[in-house]
Amino acid sequence: MKLNTPNKLTIARMVITPVFLAVILWESLPYRFLTACAIFSLAAVTDAIDGNMARKYNQITNFGKLLDPIADKVLTTSALLAFMVMDLCNIWIVMIVLTREFAIASIRMIAAAGGVVIPANVWGKIKTISQMTFTIVIMVLAQAYDTAEKLSPEFFAKLPELSLISKGLLWITAVLTVVSGVIYIKDSVKVIDYTK
Repeated sequence: MKLNTPNKLTIARMVITPVFLAVILWESLPYRFLTACAIFSLAAVTDAIDGNMARKYNQITNFGKLLDPIADKVLTTSALLAFMVMDLCNIWIVMIVLTREFAIASIRMIAAAGGVVIPANVWGKIKTISQMTFTIVIMVLAQAYDTAEKLSPEFFAKLPELSLISKGLLWITAVLTVVSGVIYIKDSVKVIDYTK
């Protein structure tokens, strides 16, 4: 099977994800949060590039339609799981996000079976952007906290708990996740007959 460039970028994002996860969980690695942030940012950039490239050069494929959102979910979920291990994310946030993603994926499959395509709504895009942005912010803060703890314990002791900041940001994404999911489901009712 010959893949076009957008699809290659999508696959690259999936390949990059376990590398990101391994790096951020590697506690003895110097500047692990900064390194993980760079890897995550690179993966996030491929998300923006592949979609724009596919539309611009008319390279939209069914393979890309299916795999691109999956690649996004794998990347963002891996970050949430890593944060949960480090007590930077509440397990309920992960549950909310995963429940939404499974529900929307199921609706997309039902729609596809009926030859219907339900486009992502603006709230879904805002959710994804906020999730990726907050993930990067949390990793930058984690690196700053880690450096402060090593260089100036007195200053570090005065800082607010990173877990509170992180969980606060991620709860915002959880709310956006619910909003975007509810709107998507509402839109799907207009074009899908769930009685069949």
